Amino acid sequence: MNAPARVLTVSQLNAQIHELLEASFSELWVEGEISNCKTYPSGHTYLTLKDDKAQLRAVLFKGASLGVKFKFQDGLKIVARGRATSYEPRGELQFVISAAEPREVGALQLALEQLKAKLRAEGLFDEARKKPLPPSPAVVGVVTSGQGAAVRDIIHVLARRWPGLEIRVWPVKVQGPGASAEIAEAVRGFNALAPDTEVLLVGRGGGSIEDLWAFNEEPVARAIAESDIPVISCVGHETDWTIADFVADVRAPTPSAAAELAVPEKAALRERVRELSEAMAQNLRERVAALSRRLAYAASHPLLQDPRRLWEQRAQRVDELSARLGEAVRRRVERLDMRLAATAGRLDAISPLKVLGRGYAIATLRGRTITKASQTKAGDEIRVRLSEGALSCEVRS
Repeated sequence: MNAPARVLTVSQLNAQIHELLEASFSELWVEGEISNCKTYPSGHTYLTLKDDKAQLRAVLFKGASLGVKFKFQDGLKIVARGRATSYEPRGELQFVISAAEPREVGALQLALEQLKAKLRAEGLFDEARKKPLPPSPAVVGVVTSGQGAAVRDIIHVLARRWPGLEIRVWPVKVQGPGASAEIAEAVRGFNALAPDTEVLLVGRGGGSIEDLWAFNEEPVARAIAESDIPVISCVGHETDWTIADFVADVRAPTPSAAAELAVPEKAALRERVRELSEAMAQNLRERVAALSRRLAYAASHPLLQDPRRLWEQRAQRVDELSARLGEAVRRRVERLDMRLAATAGRLDAISPLKVLGRGYAIATLRGRTITKASQTKAGDEIRVRLSEGALSCEVRS
């Protein structure tokens, strides 16, 4: 048996396979469905890409994940760009993902829906947690780009509607890398450094979904939700909706509309105050006139001209009632006397003393009335009650 020309260790073979894969498949696109997806504390995401016949281990390292707008999740079909390589310690084939797009919807739209679902589940969209706007704030804050039409429109509308209003502008980037962090920092900055600000306008002018994307980022949403100052979101045009709109206390279709919602129109308010003042004065005049008429009528009333009339008739009425009361008492007493006499007559008619007056007597033995001779025996001393007086007698037989 001839000895092999060369013997490779497992490590050497795995290394050669690794180099071959790296050289042969430096960049390619793979389509598949995500399964067994798990993101570790390191930020790296490990998953399996599969179709109906095969499966492939894959990894999305933290650095590459920053460029992927949506979140990987089981069941999601994607098209991923990357390189085929191997994990040398185990000799396992794996696909290192550098970019990815969802297969059925756009990446930004998918990321938007995923974040909306997450924040809605946490209650950040609930109407119950939203704060009312102050009716007439004296200080208004604005978080937007320091340049462009949006900030000019906001300032113009605020100044026109409420001259003398204090307007505080915190200029930020409103699109591109770092924009969401600046917007979130500005919202938190107003709360920390200028808490006397009564309402915040957060937004920008219109643009594509990519231009508006900073207002769909989670840091902005959470900063708005945590704000103690009521927030009006005003991103884009009327048809544009962002996550900031759902989280804010009030959503305005445009920056100019947000300024109109933030403060009332001073001239209109003054006119309304004038109208109310005039109406109040007129109501007061009418009320005073009505009271004057009542007072004049009361002053001309005979009873008020001669107050004695108030008690004269009442005194006479008291006398009349007193007389009627005495007569009623007398008649009642008479009726009671008659009833008492009749009752006494009936009692007298059945009185035992009346019976004794007709010659009858009542015999008692030791306090008990005797009605039969058998109730006594010879030698008993009995007492006999007569109509007048009583006798002590002895029974002989």
